[in-house]
Amino acid sequence: MPLDLIFMGTPPIAVPTLDALVAAGHRIRAVYTQPPRPAGRGHKEQRSAVHERAAALGLEVKHPPTLKHPEDQAAFAALGADAAIVVAYGLLLPRGVLEAPRLGCFNLHASLLPRWRGAAPIERAILAGDAETGVAMMRMEAGLDTGPILLESRVPIGPRDTTAILRERLGMLGAGLMVRGLEGLIAGSIVEQRQGEEGITYARKIDKAEGAIDWQRPAAAIDRQVRALSPAPGVFFECEGVRIKVHAAELAEGAGPAGTVLDANGLVACGDGAIRLSVLQKPGAKALPISEFLRGFRLVPGMQLS
Repeated sequence: MPLDLIFMGTPPIAVPTLDALVAAGHRIRAVYTQPPRPAGRGHKEQRSAVHERAAALGLEVKHPPTLKHPEDQAAFAALGADAAIVVAYGLLLPRGVLEAPRLGCFNLHASLLPRWRGAAPIERAILAGDAETGVAMMRMEAGLDTGPILLESRVPIGPRDTTAILRERLGMLGAGLMVRGLEGLIAGSIVEQRQGEEGITYARKIDKAEGAIDWQRPAAAIDRQVRALSPAPGVFFECEGVRIKVHAAELAEGAGPAGTVLDANGLVACGDGAIRLSVLQKPGAKALPISEFLRGFRLVPGMQLS
């Protein structure tokens, strides 16, 4: 049975779920997303990925900067939705919004709750060296990602998986999960499970300062840092006063004082082991494979990076 839904999402990870809900025959009464924001060198206002897709589908798009005002909550309630589906929307939903839809509000969260509640679950899972992650369909309540779970699906985190790779994988996986969850909700076959009190962790928002490489750390930790934080907000080191951004790297054999360049092809010693820099970027230039980067920048054996 098709439902009248409000969809709330912003980045590309949310687009597959919107597409899946439309393909399943649900009626999207409105799409809520973050307002257009200046982007790029020209600072031209850019619509979110969800905004672009919703417009292409001919859906009504709303982008209020906040949902705290009574008039915004009244407009939300007036849509008369059976449920609201939330995927990386970016705004907290006040109680007046959470209680408006007949069946409730349901969030697709990119972790295995209660691990990594909060803003950056994919990045934090990689940084922590988790062996697996997943997506959960959760009934929303006033707490931060504390609501009961309707369905979840698990995936391993591979040794070369990046945030971008996992985000795409989980976005597609979550789309099917949400459609199945709504089917179960309609049929009355879903048994909601309260989250346990053990294993709760919080995925706080990533700070740009977390991108600075500390060469005293083990190579495995630096490898995870690059995979989790590249290209945004970015991982970087300093070399002779120049900040170099690292887009890709890999574990390699090698040893020496931490931060020392070990060969002419981007091998650098860490606190334990070594890492080979694969794709680098100078300020104002484009990202380049290490072989091309070294044609215009000096990284020689014995040089100390900071």
